[in-house]
Amino acid sequence: MLLSPGARTRRRLAELAGRGVLFGITSVAALAVMAIIFFIARDALPFFTQVGAREFFLSTEWYPAHQPPRFGAAAIFAGSLLVTAAAVLLAVPLGLFAALCMSDVLPFGVRQILKPVIEMLAAIPSVVYGFFALTVVAPLMQNAGSWLPGQFEIASGVNALTASLILAVMALPTIVSVSEDALQAAGRELREGSYALGATRAETLFKVVVPASVSGLFSAVLLGVMRAMGETMVVWMASGNAAQIPRPWYNLLQPVRTLTATIAGDMGEADQMTGSAHYHVLFAMGLCLLLVSFACNLAGEWIVARQRKRLRGG
Repeated sequence: MLLSPGARTRRRLAELAGRGVLFGITSVAALAVMAIIFFIARDALPFFTQVGAREFFLSTEWYPAHQPPRFGAAAIFAGSLLVTAAAVLLAVPLGLFAALCMSDVLPFGVRQILKPVIEMLAAIPSVVYGFFALTVVAPLMQNAGSWLPGQFEIASGVNALTASLILAVMALPTIVSVSEDALQAAGRELREGSYALGATRAETLFKVVVPASVSGLFSAVLLGVMRAMGETMVVWMASGNAAQIPRPWYNLLQPVRTLTATIAGDMGEADQMTGSAHYHVLFAMGLCLLLVSFACNLAGEWIVARQRKRLRGG
Protein backbone atom coordinates (compact mmCIF):
# COMPACT_ATOMS: atom_id res chain seq x y z
CA MET A 1 0.00 0.00 0.00
CA LEU A 2 1.35 3.38 -0.99
CA LEU A 3 1.46 6.02 1.72
CA SER A 4 1.44 9.73 1.32
CA PRO A 5 4.49 11.70 2.50
CA GLY A 6 2.55 12.91 5.54
CA ALA A 7 1.50 9.38 6.49
CA ARG A 8 5.07 8.11 6.14
CA THR A 9 6.31 10.93 8.35
CA ARG A 10 3.72 10.20 11.02
CA ARG A 11 4.57 6.50 10.94
CA ARG A 12 8.26 7.26 11.22
CA LEU A 13 7.67 9.58 14.18
CA ALA A 14 5.48 6.97 15.86
CA GLU A 15 8.24 4.36 15.43
CA LEU A 16 10.84 6.71 16.87
CA ALA A 17 8.56 7.58 19.79
CA GLY A 18 7.88 3.90 20.49
CA ARG A 19 11.59 3.08 20.41
CA GLY A 20 12.32 6.00 22.71
CA VAL A 21 9.70 4.88 25.24
CA LEU A 22 10.95 1.28 25.18
CA PHE A 23 14.56 2.42 25.52
CA GLY A 24 13.61 4.61 28.48
CA ILE A 25 11.81 1.75 30.21
CA THR A 26 14.76 -0.56 29.56
CA SER A 27 17.20 2.02 30.95
CA VAL A 28 15.37 2.36 34.28
CA ALA A 29 17.03 -0.72 35.79
CA ALA A 30 20.51 0.34 34.66
CA LEU A 31 20.00 3.88 35.95
CA ALA A 32 18.73 2.55 39.28
CA VAL A 33 21.84 0.40 39.71
CA MET A 34 24.11 3.31 38.82
CA ALA A 35 22.28 5.55 41.29
CA ILE A 36 22.60 2.97 44.07
CA ILE A 37 26.33 2.58 43.44
CA PHE A 38 26.81 6.35 43.35
CA PHE A 39 25.01 7.10 46.63
CA ILE A 40 26.65 4.22 48.49
CA ALA A 41 30.10 5.12 47.18
CA ARG A 42 29.54 8.77 48.16
CA ASP A 43 29.06 7.78 51.81
CA ALA A 44 31.70 5.04 51.75
CA LEU A 45 34.68 7.00 50.43
CA PRO A 46 34.95 9.34 53.48
CA PHE A 47 35.75 6.30 55.64
CA PHE A 48 38.74 5.34 53.50
CA THR A 49 40.03 8.91 53.62
CA GLN A 50 39.59 9.16 57.40
CA VAL A 51 40.68 5.69 58.55
CA GLY A 52 42.26 4.01 55.56
CA ALA A 53 41.82 0.67 53.83
CA ARG A 54 44.68 -1.14 55.57
CA GLU A 55 42.97 -1.44 58.94
CA PHE A 56 39.61 -2.18 57.31
CA PHE A 57 40.77 -5.14 55.24
CA LEU A 58 43.66 -6.54 57.32
CA SER A 59 42.74 -6.05 60.98
CA THR A 60 40.37 -8.27 62.97
CA GLU A 61 39.74 -5.72 65.73
CA TRP A 62 36.14 -4.60 65.33
CA TYR A 63 35.40 -2.20 68.22
CA PRO A 64 33.45 0.72 66.74
CA ALA A 65 32.21 1.96 70.13
CA HIS A 66 35.61 2.09 71.85
CA GLN A 67 37.81 5.14 72.22
CA PRO A 68 39.64 5.21 69.94
CA PRO A 69 37.38 3.07 67.72
CA ARG A 70 38.78 0.17 65.69
CA PHE A 71 37.25 -0.83 62.38
CA GLY A 72 39.07 -4.01 61.41
CA ALA A 73 36.62 -6.00 59.26
CA ALA A 74 38.82 -8.93 58.21
CA ALA A 75 36.95 -11.33 60.52
CA ILE A 76 33.60 -10.09 59.18
CA PHE A 77 34.73 -10.67 55.59
CA ALA A 78 35.92 -14.15 56.59
CA GLY A 79 32.56 -14.90 58.24
CA SER A 80 30.65 -13.83 55.13
CA LEU A 81 32.87 -15.95 52.91
CA LEU A 82 32.62 -18.99 55.16
CA VAL A 83 28.83 -18.89 55.52
CA THR A 84 28.25 -18.22 51.81
CA ALA A 85 30.67 -20.93 50.67
CA ALA A 86 29.13 -23.53 52.97
CA ALA A 87 25.61 -22.64 51.84
CA VAL A 88 26.61 -22.84 48.18
CA LEU A 89 28.34 -26.19 48.66
CA LEU A 90 25.11 -27.53 50.16
CA ALA A 91 22.59 -25.89 47.85
CA VAL A 92 24.20 -26.17 44.41
CA PRO A 93 24.55 -30.00 44.19
CA LEU A 94 21.11 -30.55 45.71
CA GLY A 95 19.51 -27.93 43.46
CA LEU A 96 21.10 -29.15 40.24
CA PHE A 97 20.32 -32.81 40.87
CA ALA A 98 16.75 -31.91 41.87
CA ALA A 99 16.38 -29.99 38.61
CA LEU A 100 17.79 -32.92 36.62
CA CYS A 101 15.39 -35.28 38.35
CA MET A 102 12.38 -33.05 37.72
CA SER A 103 13.34 -32.42 34.13
CA ASP A 104 14.15 -35.90 32.83
CA VAL A 105 13.38 -38.53 35.46
CA LEU A 106 10.10 -37.86 37.25
CA PRO A 107 6.74 -38.22 35.48
CA PHE A 108 5.14 -35.04 34.19
CA GLY A 109 2.35 -35.10 36.77
CA VAL A 110 4.75 -35.41 39.69
CA ARG A 111 6.88 -32.58 38.31
CA GLN A 112 3.83 -30.32 38.05
CA ILE A 113 3.23 -30.83 41.78
CA LEU A 114 6.81 -30.65 43.02
CA LYS A 115 7.92 -27.51 41.21
CA PRO A 116 5.28 -25.18 42.73
CA VAL A 117 5.95 -26.66 46.17
CA ILE A 118 9.69 -25.97 45.84
CA GLU A 119 9.05 -22.47 44.52
CA MET A 120 6.87 -21.76 47.55
CA LEU A 121 10.05 -21.82 49.66
CA ALA A 122 11.04 -18.55 47.98
CA ALA A 123 7.82 -16.90 49.19
CA ILE A 124 8.53 -17.52 52.87
CA PRO A 125 9.82 -14.31 54.53
CA SER A 126 13.44 -14.44 55.63
CA VAL A 127 12.52 -13.48 59.20
CA VAL A 128 10.42 -16.65 59.38
CA TYR A 129 13.47 -18.64 58.34
CA GLY A 130 15.38 -16.86 61.08
CA PHE A 131 12.82 -17.79 63.73
CA PHE A 132 12.87 -21.38 62.49
CA ALA A 133 16.66 -21.41 62.80
CA LEU A 134 16.48 -20.06 66.37
CA THR A 135 13.66 -22.26 67.65
CA VAL A 136 14.27 -25.53 65.79
CA VAL A 137 17.70 -25.81 64.14
CA ALA A 138 19.77 -24.14 66.89
CA PRO A 139 18.44 -26.37 69.72
CA LEU A 140 18.98 -29.46 67.57
CA MET A 141 22.51 -28.29 66.84
CA GLN A 142 23.14 -27.67 70.54
CA ASN A 143 21.90 -31.14 71.49
CA ALA A 144 23.93 -32.78 68.74
CA GLY A 145 27.07 -31.24 70.21
CA SER A 146 27.02 -33.68 73.11
CA TRP A 147 27.55 -36.55 70.65
CA LEU A 148 30.57 -35.00 68.96
CA PRO A 149 34.26 -35.34 69.97
CA GLY A 150 35.84 -32.61 72.05
CA GLN A 151 37.57 -30.92 69.12
CA PHE A 152 34.15 -30.37 67.53
CA GLU A 153 32.48 -28.96 70.63
CA ILE A 154 29.47 -26.73 69.89
CA ALA A 155 29.50 -23.76 72.23
CA SER A 156 26.26 -22.35 70.84
CA GLY A 157 23.51 -23.54 68.53
CA VAL A 158 23.69 -20.26 66.62
CA ASN A 159 26.80 -20.63 64.54
CA ALA A 160 28.05 -20.63 60.96
CA LEU A 161 26.64 -24.09 60.20
CA THR A 162 23.13 -23.17 61.35
CA ALA A 163 23.13 -20.06 59.17
CA SER A 164 24.57 -22.00 56.22
CA LEU A 165 21.90 -24.70 56.42
CA ILE A 166 19.08 -22.14 56.34
CA LEU A 167 20.74 -20.14 53.56
CA ALA A 168 21.07 -23.32 51.51
CA VAL A 169 17.34 -23.97 51.87
CA MET A 170 16.59 -20.38 50.87
CA ALA A 171 18.80 -20.62 47.76
CA LEU A 172 17.32 -23.95 46.62
CA PRO A 173 14.11 -22.59 45.00
CA THR A 174 16.07 -20.22 42.76
CA ILE A 175 18.60 -22.85 41.71
CA VAL A 176 15.98 -25.56 41.11
CA SER A 177 13.52 -23.37 39.21
CA VAL A 178 16.03 -21.66 36.91
CA SER A 179 17.97 -24.89 36.30
CA GLU A 180 14.82 -26.85 35.46
CA ASP A 181 13.71 -24.16 33.00
CA ALA A 182 17.16 -24.24 31.37
CA LEU A 183 17.06 -28.02 31.02
CA GLN A 184 13.57 -27.91 29.55
CA ALA A 185 14.71 -25.28 27.05
CA ALA A 186 17.16 -27.80 25.57
CA GLY A 187 14.19 -29.24 23.69
CA ARG A 188 12.65 -32.61 23.11
CA GLU A 189 14.28 -32.99 19.69
CA LEU A 190 17.77 -32.98 21.20
CA ARG A 191 16.85 -35.78 23.56
CA GLU A 192 15.12 -37.85 20.88
CA GLY A 193 18.11 -37.48 18.57
CA SER A 194 20.40 -38.78 21.31
CA TYR A 195 18.11 -41.72 22.02
CA ALA A 196 17.97 -42.48 18.29
CA LEU A 197 21.76 -42.76 18.21
CA GLY A 198 21.64 -45.39 20.93
CA ALA A 199 22.49 -43.31 24.00
CA THR A 200 21.06 -44.26 27.35
CA ARG A 201 19.04 -41.86 29.50
CA ALA A 202 22.05 -41.11 31.70
CA GLU A 203 24.30 -40.51 28.69
CA THR A 204 21.70 -38.26 27.11
CA LEU A 205 21.24 -36.31 30.29
CA PHE A 206 24.89 -35.76 31.23
CA LYS A 207 26.53 -35.67 27.78
CA VAL A 208 23.87 -33.92 25.70
CA VAL A 209 21.27 -32.05 27.76
CA VAL A 210 23.56 -30.65 30.46
CA PRO A 211 26.21 -29.31 28.02
CA ALA A 212 23.44 -27.72 25.95
CA SER A 213 22.00 -26.04 29.06
CA VAL A 214 25.26 -25.04 30.73
CA SER A 215 24.69 -21.30 30.38
CA GLY A 216 21.29 -21.52 32.08
CA LEU A 217 22.64 -23.82 34.79
CA PHE A 218 25.50 -21.45 35.51
CA SER A 219 23.07 -18.55 35.73
CA ALA A 220 21.04 -20.54 38.26
CA VAL A 221 24.14 -21.21 40.36
CA LEU A 222 25.13 -17.54 40.19
CA LEU A 223 21.67 -16.43 41.32
CA GLY A 224 21.86 -18.91 44.19
CA VAL A 225 25.24 -17.53 45.25
CA MET A 226 23.90 -13.98 45.17
CA ARG A 227 20.86 -15.06 47.19
CA ALA A 228 23.06 -16.53 49.90
CA MET A 229 25.54 -13.66 49.89
CA GLY A 230 22.93 -10.92 50.19
CA GLU A 231 20.71 -12.45 52.87
CA THR A 232 20.49 -10.40 56.06
CA MET A 233 17.87 -11.54 58.58
CA VAL A 234 18.88 -15.20 58.76
CA VAL A 235 22.58 -14.55 59.31
CA TRP A 236 21.76 -11.80 61.78
CA MET A 237 19.58 -14.14 63.84
CA ALA A 238 21.36 -17.48 63.40
CA SER A 239 25.10 -16.92 62.88
CA GLY A 240 25.99 -15.85 66.43
CA ASN A 241 27.31 -12.38 65.45
CA ALA A 242 30.81 -12.94 66.82
CA ALA A 243 33.44 -10.91 64.94
CA GLN A 244 36.05 -13.65 64.92
CA ILE A 245 37.80 -15.98 62.50
CA PRO A 246 37.03 -19.60 63.48
CA ARG A 247 39.90 -21.81 64.56
CA PRO A 248 40.55 -23.70 62.43
CA TRP A 249 39.22 -21.38 59.74
CA TYR A 250 36.89 -24.06 58.31
CA ASN A 251 35.19 -24.79 61.63
CA LEU A 252 31.51 -24.10 60.94
CA LEU A 253 30.52 -24.89 64.52
CA GLN A 254 31.71 -21.53 65.84
CA PRO A 255 29.76 -18.25 65.77
CA VAL A 256 30.71 -15.76 63.06
CA ARG A 257 29.57 -12.37 61.84
CA THR A 258 28.77 -11.34 58.27
CA LEU A 259 28.77 -8.07 56.37
CA THR A 260 25.02 -7.93 55.91
CA ALA A 261 24.33 -8.69 59.58
CA THR A 262 26.80 -6.01 60.64
CA ILE A 263 25.17 -3.39 58.43
CA ALA A 264 21.69 -4.27 59.70
CA GLY A 265 22.72 -4.45 63.34
CA ASP A 266 24.92 -1.36 63.54
CA MET A 267 23.07 1.09 61.32
CA GLY A 268 20.74 2.12 64.15
CA GLU A 269 23.71 2.73 66.48
CA ALA A 270 25.84 4.75 64.07
CA ASP A 271 25.79 8.52 64.51
CA GLN A 272 24.24 9.63 61.23
CA MET A 273 24.01 13.32 62.12
CA THR A 274 27.73 13.86 62.61
CA GLY A 275 28.82 11.55 59.78
CA SER A 276 31.03 9.47 62.06
CA ALA A 277 33.49 6.85 60.87
CA HIS A 278 31.16 4.18 62.26
CA TYR A 279 28.42 5.46 59.96
CA HIS A 280 30.66 5.56 56.89
CA VAL A 281 32.23 2.14 57.51
CA LEU A 282 28.83 0.51 57.09
CA PHE A 283 28.53 2.07 53.65
CA ALA A 284 32.06 0.84 52.91
CA MET A 285 30.85 -2.69 53.68
CA GLY A 286 27.83 -2.18 51.42
CA LEU A 287 30.11 -0.95 48.64
CA CYS A 288 32.28 -4.04 49.01
CA LEU A 289 29.20 -6.25 48.68
CA LEU A 290 28.14 -4.39 45.54
CA LEU A 291 31.59 -4.72 44.00
CA VAL A 292 31.76 -8.44 44.76
CA SER A 293 28.32 -8.97 43.21
CA PHE A 294 29.34 -6.95 40.17
CA ALA A 295 32.57 -8.94 39.80
CA CYS A 296 30.70 -12.25 40.11
CA ASN A 297 28.24 -11.19 37.41
CA LEU A 298 31.05 -10.14 35.07
CA ALA A 299 32.88 -13.41 35.67
CA GLY A 300 29.67 -15.32 35.05
CA GLU A 301 29.04 -13.52 31.77
CA TRP A 302 32.60 -14.23 30.64
CA ILE A 303 32.40 -17.92 31.54
CA VAL A 304 29.02 -18.34 29.81
CA ALA A 305 30.24 -16.58 26.66
CA ARG A 306 33.38 -18.72 26.59
CA GLN A 307 31.32 -21.90 27.07
CA ARG A 308 28.96 -20.95 24.25
CA LYS A 309 31.91 -20.27 21.97
CA ARG A 310 33.43 -23.66 22.83
CA LEU A 311 30.15 -25.45 22.10
CA ARG A 312 29.90 -23.75 18.71
CA GLY A 313 33.36 -25.06 17.93
CA GLY A 314 34.94 -21.63 17.86
